[in-house]
Amino acid sequence: MPYALNDRLVFPHPALADDDGLLAVGGDLSVERLLLAYQHGIFPWFSDETPILWYSPPERFVLNPKELKVTKSMRQLIRNSSFHTAHNTSFVEVIDKCASTKRRDEQGTWITKDMQEAYIRLHELGYAHSIETYDKNGILVGGLYGIQIGSIFCGESMFSHVPNTSKLALIYLCKEFNFDLIDCQIYSEHLASLGAKLIPGSSYYELLQKQTVEPFAI
Repeated sequence: MPYALNDRLVFPHPALADDDGLLAVGGDLSVERLLLAYQHGIFPWFSDETPILWYSPPERFVLNPKELKVTKSMRQLIRNSSFHTAHNTSFVEVIDKCASTKRRDEQGTWITKDMQEAYIRLHELGYAHSIETYDKNGILVGGLYGIQIGSIFCGESMFSHVPNTSKLALIYLCKEFNFDLIDCQIYSEHLASLGAKLIPGSSYYELLQKQTVEPFAI
């Protein structure tokens, strides 16, 4: 059974999660609890029909920015593109589009209104960041957002309304900042093609313990 959280600001050790990564249930989405969770490799993942569920998978899907695979076609797109990439210019719109974009094999979204409000608060305090891709007309067509824990960027979600625009955002994140690691949470073929790989959850936890959380770092 997952650990039942209460008003105390505490989580069980991530090693106690079940085989699917479910660790705890309940609690809240306060800034303090969310930051504590991410510092220990834990993230919320739930829907409007469930209580707040907290996960810490036994294996972590991560990307080393130095190992990012940029294909020849993507390099050509970057050189010849009329797209413009920036950061922290439209956080609210990015998280809204991540929540509303329909995805294959998914019904509804886990980015609930409460989740959006919680991460917007983190952004306002300088802990959550977004990367945006705009077309030549200044329309937001792709992007991603996540939480910064020291030199680790904990990616939460990404979207593309034009092919490859989320990849442009990820490449920007890898190239323009000095992150040692990007946490992609769970496996996806899309991110595996860019160089992401699985590591033991315990190894990821050890890396997190060396980090200092500071706002407005990028």
